[in-house]
Amino acid sequence: MAQLERAKFGSKLGVILATAGSAVGLGNVWRFPYLAGENGGAAFMLAYIGCVLLLGMPCMVAEFIVGRRAQANAARAFRTLGGRTPMALVGYMGVITAMLIIGYYAVVSGWCLEYVFASAAGRFSDVTPGQAGRYFADFETHPFKPVVWMALIFLATHWVVAHGVRDGIERASKLMMPALFVLLLVVVGASCLLPGAWAGVEFLFKPDFGKLTGDVLLAALGQAFFSLSIGMGCMCTYASYFSRQTRLGSSAMQIGVIVILVAVLAGLMIFPAAFSVGIKPDSGPSLIFITLPNVFSRAFSFAPALGYLVAIMFYVLLTLAALTSLISLHEVCTAFLHEELRITRRRAAAAVTALGIVVGALCSLSLGDRRWLSVFGRPLFEQCDFVTGQVLMPFGGFLICLLVGWYLPHKLVRDEFTNWGTLPGRFLRLFVLCVKYVCPVCIILIFLNQLGLL
Repeated sequence: MAQLERAKFGSKLGVILATAGSAVGLGNVWRFPYLAGENGGAAFMLAYIGCVLLLGMPCMVAEFIVGRRAQANAARAFRTLGGRTPMALVGYMGVITAMLIIGYYAVVSGWCLEYVFASAAGRFSDVTPGQAGRYFADFETHPFKPVVWMALIFLATHWVVAHGVRDGIERASKLMMPALFVLLLVVVGASCLLPGAWAGVEFLFKPDFGKLTGDVLLAALGQAFFSLSIGMGCMCTYASYFSRQTRLGSSAMQIGVIVILVAVLAGLMIFPAAFSVGIKPDSGPSLIFITLPNVFSRAFSFAPALGYLVAIMFYVLLTLAALTSLISLHEVCTAFLHEELRITRRRAAAAVTALGIVVGALCSLSLGDRRWLSVFGRPLFEQCDFVTGQVLMPFGGFLICLLVGWYLPHKLVRDEFTNWGTLPGRFLRLFVLCVKYVCPVCIILIFLNQLGLL
């Protein structure tokens, strides 16, 4: 059979924006602020930045090496390089992880889209936190509305992925990532100019090192791997579209800086507004959908039209962030079906979209009083989140480090890291040290902590 022609990103900017879009999602805009709020603000942020730079980026480069070397989807890439070892199964685990994440992630993405229209309709003007909570609870458990929004998000994602790497993913990334940054900066500016906003800025940038406990460090490690999409096949799949001239180390550094910048801006967007109206920063995962819906209208009571506009932009921003990550997760599964079953990209994308909508619908319906959609005592939505985030992703990252650090020939790693000797390899030893020893140990600590064994 003829070999399928391998698609490539068309430019360096496309590489950076598409790969950064995979990492910059709700994990940064939604998950980082509430974790920072629960874990001491500035102390957590410093720990998170350290984990991204020292641990997350070496793992990202390791995935890049596997993807570009194999020039294949995640499953085939690890099967090609892993040989007859358990590492050959890492790619299949990444595809399964991506498919499970797609299901519940699309549900949350649909919530964001609902809140765009709800904000535009003025439903959160002059409501109490209790009323906002009841609105979210009624919407979340509704048998029909969340499924519709989830399906719409999926169809938008499908349209991008079905158009291919350059005309779909790269082009969409070049539009959405700048738009995401512009919206971020606008909302950050509006938030930081509020009365009493400086308390929120201090919370994010004035560290209290007494709060830097072992639990905070482990939470920062977990967030670093989650926000960089380590262990779910995204980075490996995107790296298979890199050219031989793409600088893996530089790309990882640029992506890491973008991820950190977005996380910091997300904190500056939320905490000054929250402190301005007296909301506690440790409100947890409900911060976005229950605590914040009426924050901007209250904070901008002196200019209601401005508060109305900022609230809409805030949820548009969340939707864009969700889409950039969903596209990369969808591509992991689409590339797998396209290459392994040798079907057209459009048919592969349609199959992933159809399956994703089914999984997403089941996850959404499980949040109501439907015990038949519970798995081991948890709603399917929560079980997918737990299994992927606390089991599959840490274990996948661990095996990737073992494969690149211990199994692959050193010459192969050196050639990929230095672009076949055309780049200086002064950081090669540090990279090998990290993937051989530092990252595996830290991932084990994350894994044990998330399972409640540490």
